[in-house]
This record gives sequence, C-alpha cells and structure tokens, in this order.
Amino acid sequence: MAQAKISAKANEGRFCRSSSMADRSSRLLESLDQLELRVEALREAATAVEQEKEVLLEMIHSIQNSQDMRQISEGEREELNLTANRLMGRTLTVEVSVETIRNPQQQESLKHATRIIDEVVSKFLDDLGNAKSHLMSLYSACSSEVPPGPVDQKFQSIVIGCALEDQKKIKRRLETLLRNIENSDKAIKLLEHSKGAGSKALQQNAEGRFN
Repeated sequence: MAQAKISAKANEGRFCRSSSMADRSSRLLESLDQLELRVEALREAATAVEQEKEVLLEMIHSIQNSQDMRQISEGEREELNLTANRLMGRTLTVEVSVETIRNPQQQESLKHATRIIDEVVSKFLDDLGNAKSHLMSLYSACSSEVPPGPVDQKFQSIVIGCALEDQKKIKRRLETLLRNIENSDKAIKLLEHSKGAGSKALQQNAEGRFN
C-alpha cells in the first residue's frame, strides 16, 4: 500500500515536470513567433528605406539633367547644382543593406538576369530605340499584368528562378532604366525643337534682311 502511494507521487511529479516543460516550450515558441513577425517588419522597413534612397537619387539626377536646368542662367545653374550635389551627398550617407538568402540555383539565375540587363544597357549609345524595345520586353516578363507588348519568354523563365526579393529588385531596376530612357527622349526632342525653332528664326531674319 505504502509502495503504491510512493509510486503514485513519483508519477505525479513526473507529470508536473512534463506539464511545466510543455508550457515553457509553448511560451518560448510563441515568443519566437512574435519575434519572427518583428524581423520581417524590420526587413520590410529597411527595404522601403533602400527604395526611397534609390528614388531620391534618381529624382536629384533627373533635375540636374532636366531641360529647365539648361534654360536658366549659368550662375543660377551652378548654384542649383551645388544644392543638388549637397542633397545627393547627404542621401549617399544613408547606408542600408538587406541581404537576400538564396540557394545556388537562385544565385545563378540572378547573375544570368543581371548579365542580360547589363548587355542591353551597354547598347544604349549604339541604338537607343532598339534598347528601349528590348527593355520593354524584359519588363513585360516581370509583370503580373497583361503586357501591352511582346514578352521575353527566356528572360521570364530566368526571373522566375530568382528569389522573390530579387524578382522585385529586377523589376524596379527595369522601371528605373525605362524612366531614364523616357526622360532622355524628352530632353532630346526638346533640344531638337529648340534648335529647329532657332534655325527657323535665323532663316526668317536672314530673309527679312534680303527683302
């Protein structure tokens, strides 16, 4: 009888310890789950800062190369460029880096996709129109919406093999390149229009002198 009571107490002690360990494990797991949410929120916030830095640098660069900057006095342009360079320098002091975890296949896909884009960029000066069309087909390959033009199927399969974060970065880079080309086109057209108007005015003045 006494032996049975001792055995029962021992089993009760083991049960209490097991129950306590299970509760502790559950609390630890819950804490880690909450921390995981905070880690992901941190990565998202850092990525947002990274993107904002890219946008700011692009906007500053766009202002420095805008047509309006060409149509002001040299003194004003110099002063504005000093301000733009100061802003760019301050922007560059912000260092944010969000590393993407990749397996070997994703790493190789990223290298391949980057190489393709770099090759198109290297042809900008030779044939801007063709390079723009090629970039559009690459961008369409990254879009989840129905593309307005042709899709580079080979590039699409390569991008699908990249990590999700890399897919977003590739798409953002293509968007930036296309915007830069669009701005370059506008600047060239405005310059040509300005030259054309100037030539026409000179011709009219010359004709007026002879008449």
